[in-house]
Amino acid sequence: MFATGLDWAAWAVAVPLVGALLAGLLPRLGPVLGLVFGLLTALAVAGAVMAVWHEGPVRAGLGGWDVPLGIALSLDGLAALMLAMTAVVGLAVSIYALGYLRSSQTRGKFWTLWLWLWASMNALFLSGDVFNIYVTLELVGLAAVALTALSGGAAALGAAMRYLLVSLLGSLAYLMGVALLYGGYGVLDLAALGAAMEPDNVSRLAAVLMTVGLLMKTALFPLHVWLPPAHGSAPAPVSAVLSALVVKASFYLILRLWLDVFPALTVPGFELFMGALGAGALLWGSLLALRAARLKQVVAYSTVAQLGYLFLVFPLMAVTPGAWQAVVFFALAHACAKATVFLAAGSLQQAAGHDRLAQLGAVMRKEPVTVFAFGIAGASLVGLPLTGGFIAKWLLVDVALQGDAWGWASLVLAGGLLAGGYVFRVLGHAFGRGPVNPDHRPVPAVMVWSTLVLALVSVALGFAGAASLELLALHGGRT
Repeated sequence: MFATGLDWAAWAVAVPLVGALLAGLLPRLGPVLGLVFGLLTALAVAGAVMAVWHEGPVRAGLGGWDVPLGIALSLDGLAALMLAMTAVVGLAVSIYALGYLRSSQTRGKFWTLWLWLWASMNALFLSGDVFNIYVTLELVGLAAVALTALSGGAAALGAAMRYLLVSLLGSLAYLMGVALLYGGYGVLDLAALGAAMEPDNVSRLAAVLMTVGLLMKTALFPLHVWLPPAHGSAPAPVSAVLSALVVKASFYLILRLWLDVFPALTVPGFELFMGALGAGALLWGSLLALRAARLKQVVAYSTVAQLGYLFLVFPLMAVTPGAWQAVVFFALAHACAKATVFLAAGSLQQAAGHDRLAQLGAVMRKEPVTVFAFGIAGASLVGLPLTGGFIAKWLLVDVALQGDAWGWASLVLAGGLLAGGYVFRVLGHAFGRGPVNPDHRPVPAVMVWSTLVLALVSVALGFAGAASLELLALHGGRT
């Protein structure tokens, strides 16, 4: 191997950043540059994943300065799996966008912002100190807000402004926590902070501020009010990225902080409180998805619900320490399935000219491949066998039963039943006798087949659970 894991990791950030710069300078070549640099980024991520698999976690300071003086770059199994998740979904979204984006002005802006967002997320997953995490978090937020407003119109701009406000408030809370940690310990490096952390009031206040700030960006119930408008009004490729990847980035930081920095700060009732928020998200989001009248609203509220599963990591870790690995695999399975559902919804909306569920039946019958992809991804969201979602929920139930946490296991099963309700509610229109839509517009083949391929990845994950858990076992911090 001619490059180390850190070399591959650096390329995973540099390549999409260069692509974003070129796409901004040459907007007419945006689609070509986006696809080329997307493929190169995926190859760099593949190199980083294989390096971790064969060599184990690696960590170093950039610029010739050792940690903690230099900028820390950390690549372990957890970061590698998040990079891989972003690459798989990002490549599918990039191919889909070739057919979806038809306005030359929108295309140029999209590719610049999308590659910028991709580079920022990769940098976030690899950052090894809390201040550089803040910088990458801001870059992710600004790019995501700009993409949300890309389609124009009052609804998109209003949703983007709400998203921006929540994002800035979350960043401010996080930064205040960083300042408290630096004032108390004089270091910003994650490993150094984890080794020095003391359960005093200042540290606990910093942990609360940073966690609440990240919860706002993750859109956990009841801080989710910005998510449905933003995801529902954005273009389909953007909605897929926001729901599958961007909210996972802030959850990744919450998980990383509580695994590596804050475990000594846990107080009685904390795990139960976080689990209760997750349960509230799961139930409330599912109920709203069951009532929504528009397809993209159903999918957006489904994201609110599915995010609730991620925060079961806290009560489950209290009874089974390795439960976080099952939750991360769930995040991976959800990313592929939810991106597929949003892409399929975008195709149906483009074919019909609207996304009103009651009037989509005829169009759905004319787009069988897209509906089939939606059904596969929906099966993964429900947790039906032979999908990644099934393995993910099986792992969640298994770790809950290992710790005799029957209540949390029941919640996982109840969430699957509710997901079945809103998924089959959508698919049911394809088998009814809905009104005929004479204005059906054929969907470009690149959109149809990229959606189907990503749906099939959701199935492939059903056979990749063991490999994913082996990679997560190469976590560089404390478990």
